[in-house]
Amino acid sequence: MLDMFFIVVYTDYTVYIRYIQLRREEMDISISNTSEMPIYEQIYNQIKAQIMQGRLLEGEALPSIRSLAKDLRISVITTKRAYDELEKDGFIYTVLGKGCFVSKRNVELIREAHLKEIEEFMKKIIDLASVIDLTKEEIIEMFNILYEVDKE
Repeated sequence: MLDMFFIVVYTDYTVYIRYIQLRREEMDISISNTSEMPIYEQIYNQIKAQIMQGRLLEGEALPSIRSLAKDLRISVITTKRAYDELEKDGFIYTVLGKGCFVSKRNVELIREAHLKEIEEFMKKIIDLASVIDLTKEEIIEMFNILYEVDKE
């Protein structure tokens, strides 16, 4: 029986791969050859996001490095680097001879990753605000308004 099948669509230098597992949801990976972000980082970010969102569950098998590389039409080395980074950061683990699997969701690890992402957005806000001489108080006021509107 087939564990998964895939659909490949090509649009403007973008490769879009959708793995549909028979008993589960989908794992989507789209690679843009025109992006300034390295391909391994695109893969890393997308798999990490799916793990953090709960779309990929603890213990779930990821596609093999070779099959993902083949499907995305990229180097095995590039795919391996993405998987190595995911493993180093605790998002996946490898079982020799069996493949890579999603690690147990570490709440603190996920929180830390979200905090890092928030900090990056805040740095961008500060940079943009300085261009138009927006004060800290004005930024806080904007945030408070948006926060209240979002809660409604």
